[in-house]
Amino acid sequence: MAELTLYIGNKNYSSWSLRPWLALKGAGIAFDEVVVPLYRPESKRAILDFSPSGKVPALRHGDLLVWDSLSICEYLAEAFPEAHLWPQDAAARAAARSACAEMHSGFAALRAQLPMNVRAHLPGRALSPEVAAEIGRIAALWRECRTRFGNGKGDFLFGPFTIADAMYAPVASRFRTYAVALPPDAQAYCETLLASAPMRQWTEAARAEPWRVDAFEL
Repeated sequence: MAELTLYIGNKNYSSWSLRPWLALKGAGIAFDEVVVPLYRPESKRAILDFSPSGKVPALRHGDLLVWDSLSICEYLAEAFPEAHLWPQDAAARAAARSACAEMHSGFAALRAQLPMNVRAHLPGRALSPEVAAEIGRIAALWRECRTRFGNGKGDFLFGPFTIADAMYAPVASRFRTYAVALPPDAQAYCETLLASAPMRQWTEAARAEPWRVDAFEL
C-alpha cells in the first residue's frame, strides 16, 4: 500500500480529478487511488467520508488531508521537491503559477459549454463568442509559455512536465473531444500532452468505465 491515497471521481468526466492524478504520475510518485462515481444519489455521502468539502479530488498523506486540485499539486511540489513539479527558474515558476491560477479560477464558459467527456467524439459543436474568446486566450497563454520558457528545454509548456501541464490537460482533452480548431502550435502542444504515457493511461481507464452521466453526453 502506498503512503499516499488520491480520491477521485469518474475519469471520463472529472477534470479536477485528472489534474493532481497527472501531477503524481508525471512526477513518478507512488500512490493508491480510490474512484467514487459522481452524480449518483450516494455520491455526496461517500465523498464526505474523506473530503470535508464534499468534492473530489482529495489527497490523504499519512494523517494529512489536502483537498482542491491546485492545493494538492502545491503540496506535492513541497513534499517532493526532487520531482521539480514547478520550474526551477524563478521567472518561469512565477509564470507557471499565474497560468495555473488563471486556469483554476477562469474559463467558466468553456467549462460549461464543453464539459469533459474523454471517451466521446462530438465535433461540430457551435461555440459561443465567450467560449471562442477563452479558447483564444488559452492558445495565446500556451504560446507565451512555450516561447519564453519552454523552447529547446522540452515539449511541455515550460520544457519539462510541470503542474502547469497537469492543470491544462483537461482542456486538451476537451479540445480533442469537440474537435476544436486550434493554431498549429496549440494543436502540437495538445497532441504532445495527450500522447504522454500518463494521459494515455487515464484515457484508457476512462473509456473502460461503466458509468454514464447523460448530462455530459451532449
